Amino acid sequence: MNSAPNQARLLQCAIIGTGPAGWTAAIYAARGLLNPVIFTGPQSGGQLTITTDVENYPGFAQVIQGPWLMDQMRSQAEHVGTEVIEDIVTKVDLSRRPYRLETDQGLVFKANTLIIATGAQAKWLGLESETRFKGFGVSACATCDGFFYRGKPVVVIGGGNTAVEEALYLTKFASTVTLVHRRDQLRAEPILVERLKHDPKINIVWNHTPEEILGDTEPVPGVTGIRLRHTQTGELMSLKADGVFVAIGHAPASQLFTDQLPLKEGGYIKVSPGTPKTRKKGVFAAGDVSDDVYRQAVTAAGMGCQAALDAIRLCAEDAHSAAKKAQK
Repeated sequence: MNSAPNQARLLQCAIIGTGPAGWTAAIYAARGLLNPVIFTGPQSGGQLTITTDVENYPGFAQVIQGPWLMDQMRSQAEHVGTEVIEDIVTKVDLSRRPYRLETDQGLVFKANTLIIATGAQAKWLGLESETRFKGFGVSACATCDGFFYRGKPVVVIGGGNTAVEEALYLTKFASTVTLVHRRDQLRAEPILVERLKHDPKINIVWNHTPEEILGDTEPVPGVTGIRLRHTQTGELMSLKADGVFVAIGHAPASQLFTDQLPLKEGGYIKVSPGTPKTRKKGVFAAGDVSDDVYRQAVTAAGMGCQAALDAIRLCAEDAHSAAKKAQK
């Protein structure tokens, strides 16, 4: 069903991104007979594929695993008729409808409606030393790499939900976990903060920011510690660590649309209040790519539902208009 090179295949509904927003949109669009095609992107399943314990998604009394939840959403979307393409959309032209999409594999599509559910990506500190040791002791995913630090000391940078969740998860493996925060108070949810403060493996270093990731480059690259600077006094201190986990939040994956859609501060796609509608007719944004307030799996799923329902209505209006023209 793939299109030949340079020959655009026309779709009723294209969906970019496969987190809760994308899969929910696909389920609703398929049930609305739009025959949706969803592009998985570089990380099928989105951020929940690197989240272990999920305890706040409605419908599950017991803790569930993020990757499992995403697998279930995918299976449901495929079951109701969604076509899944394991490819990355690299170029989008929103200058005219139907909108043109090109993929990394050279496939070309045109879509009457487009649902953008590309989510968000991890933010980094921007240190040269951080770049040097990425993959060699510096990580942004505790669930991906925590196993490699069994019995070793690690450091987590950040003060929000992401940082606290990473720190708590790492206690399963690390000998000690030190959370470094630039302020004197955490921004995470109170229930998470309570768990953090009562965990004997976790220490907190307040009012410090990372200055440099310390490590060896020979014979094998590896982190040995981190140098911190006090935010008030400027004094430096060093901590020993075999791993440094950066957990300072995420940035929306909206780069494809920078010059084609209005963006809010931080790069989030701007939508009409209370809806997933963008400035372009038939283009919708759902989930973390447009939500700079809630950023939860359940709200992303809800936005995906809204986007699909709006796409269904628009396609029905198109069909009605076409029928009226044909009768004249």
